[in-house]
Amino acid sequence: MSDSRLNQLFEFLKQDPNDAFTLYAIAIEYTNSDTGKAMEYYEQLLHEHPDYVATYYHAAKLYADLGMREKAEKIFQKGLAISLKKQKTHAYNELQRAYRAFLDEEEEY
Repeated sequence: MSDSRLNQLFEFLKQDPNDAFTLYAIAIEYTNSDTGKAMEYYEQLLHEHPDYVATYYHAAKLYADLGMREKAEKIFQKGLAISLKKQKTHAYNELQRAYRAFLDEEEEY
């Protein structure tokens, strides 16, 4: 995580506290360094910006990586439904591939 990049993102957030892309970028920055903070921002996005489809892939993957498989599955399913409804074909296809891989992993357990 780049502290200067994160500081810049927080400056953007001060200017527009409701900007989904900035919240998403902050969550991504935290994903590898502070999963708790990353989850806070993903949860905020999921609740306040449910149509921001990019969130679903990364949030579900983080929850799956943390062993929170039930939560991850719900996020995958909701993301698939929303991306289909919004006709975001590329996002839908990416989510579908990730969800299938997730389910394949589950079968191994």
